[in-house]
Amino acid sequence: MSTYRPTRGDRVVRRARPGPAQVGRHRRYARESHRGGGRRDARQSGRRRAAAARGSAKVPGRLIVLVPAHNEAQGISQAVTALLRQTYRPTMVVVIADNCRDETARLAAQAGAHVFTTFQNRHKKAGALNQVLAQLLPQLASDDFVMVVDADSVLDPHFLTHAVAKLNADRRLGAVGGVFRGSSGSGFVGHLQRNEYMRYARDVARLNGKCLVVTGTAAVFRAGTLKEISAARLSGRLPTGDRAGGVYDTTVLTEDNEMTFALRHLGYTVLSPKECSLVTEVMGTWGDLWRQRLRWKRGAVENCFQYGLTRVTWRYWGRQLLTLLGVLVTFVYLGSLMYGVVAHRGIHVQPFWLAISSIFVVERVVTIRHRGWKYMIASATMYELVLDLFLQFVHAKAYADAVLRRERNW
Repeated sequence: MSTYRPTRGDRVVRRARPGPAQVGRHRRYARESHRGGGRRDARQSGRRRAAAARGSAKVPGRLIVLVPAHNEAQGISQAVTALLRQTYRPTMVVVIADNCRDETARLAAQAGAHVFTTFQNRHKKAGALNQVLAQLLPQLASDDFVMVVDADSVLDPHFLTHAVAKLNADRRLGAVGGVFRGSSGSGFVGHLQRNEYMRYARDVARLNGKCLVVTGTAAVFRAGTLKEISAARLSGRLPTGDRAGGVYDTTVLTEDNEMTFALRHLGYTVLSPKECSLVTEVMGTWGDLWRQRLRWKRGAVENCFQYGLTRVTWRYWGRQLLTLLGVLVTFVYLGSLMYGVVAHRGIHVQPFWLAISSIFVVERVVTIRHRGWKYMIASATMYELVLDLFLQFVHAKAYADAVLRRERNW
């Protein structure tokens, strides 16, 4: 039975099939961490408290970066290079080569990362992360850090410096996520996504980093927080997921949304500071965007049903109801336009609706000003309604699929 020893270079570490002894050890460790951590955590925390009492600088914890990757040869080198050039340099960058059929593992090793190859993983990103975390977490102190970042994301140089500072400043902060910009290219559909991401970043910045979900593009956690989540799944305080104490729930479509729910139900807050910025890949076609957003929306809806109505989820339920109302209003509006064209042979503009429309025009122009005056002028034409209508149809499909329990395809 192997232990977690990823190596740098051309050799790829392969994880042996987990046996009963390994699963049992993971369960025992999770129970110990739930009671307050092991002796190693206590020794390291004691040293840090002693250093603080002497007035010395806080001893920084180790920071391990995990990069789950499935056939990401095109961008993995750039992602790893950006991680290794952070002003807060990670202790180790581990690329998790999950069922790859391309050169992801070799290129990641050449870029300077360690490589971990998953074994018979059928649960995509969540399952790949669980295989590594099951071996990694017992070796980390509670004050160490674990970052999870998508292989198609490139961090700005100061991301980790700000993320670690935020986590050190607030013990109830469960995770620090990123604020992302869209990558270049992909024509008109890529352009629409870049505008959308810019507006999201603006909204988060205006709320001082408060966010509903720590997105899966990039997030930093304390190791102790992840251990607590594992223990809570074993004890039944949180959804059990893989039933083996896996940190990530392998039964859901959106593991980042479920992780946010888990953190909040354990009493933690989440944050996406504007300083923690990165570039992430945009979907290249309308078909790819449809599949991505359908998974996001249906996953969010199913997470609400999974947790039920609680002190945490009522806000998320409220957003889902508002979105559903928006979908219904959109279809009623489109239906009324079609009826007006057919029955009255034309559309008659009413002053009231013209005034309402002008408010939407101003909102589009103001919220995109950070991209420059050219984008502001273009937004005034309301051409982005194409994406809005597209997403409304996505939402309608997601709600229908969730209610009818149609087969989930990812």
